[in-house]
Amino acid sequence: MELFRYLRLQWDRAVAVGAVVLAAVVLLLGYLGTARTEYIAGQIPYLISGGLVGLMLLTVAAVLWISADLRDEWRVMHRQNELLHREQVERRSALVDLVREELAARGVPERT
Repeated sequence: MELFRYLRLQWDRAVAVGAVVLAAVVLLLGYLGTARTEYIAGQIPYLISGGLVGLMLLTVAAVLWISADLRDEWRVMHRQNELLHREQVERRSALVDLVREELAARGVPERT
């Protein structure tokens, strides 16, 4: 059950790993087809289907992985931003309380 949860949360990384595995299979099949063919003209379809599709799948995997990394970075930055905002609110609140106490000590009436 934990695996399904991880795959649901990290779908782009899971698809990237799947694309790399599929690219390896496609490249291997393209290589085997090319290796078994004597004539160069007969090897071209294997190069096109195996090589280009394999490179395309590797590119898709790289883009998905980088996208997942960027999403993680944005999530961390968002958390840091929330913490900084909370800290600023707490500091302002403490400063307002301090000013109110100082004004009350001086006998200045508080505005509402």
